[in-house]
Amino acid sequence: MPPRVIPGIADFVRGGLPAPAATDDGNRWEDGRCWLYCGQQWTRVLWIGPVSVAGAQAPMYACGPCIQELQERVWQAILLGDEPTRPA
Repeated sequence: MPPRVIPGIADFVRGGLPAPAATDDGNRWEDGRCWLYCGQQWTRVLWIGPVSVAGAQAPMYACGPCIQELQERVWQAILLGDEPTRPA
């Protein structure tokens, strides 16, 4: 069996950032509503994790462009050491 190359990992090893999920990447994409920035009602979406509010929990889905935007924000926060300020 040939070694499996995970998209984006090779770029990450060379100092780049991992590639965000995309609809042709082998993940389990579904047709549905994007819960993030664009709010599209009918598009290809990927489960990105559970969301909790007031003790209730629901599955959260996002489209490719919103996952890319979210990934960029996460990496920016990680690389900049971005943390919320604490009151004095």
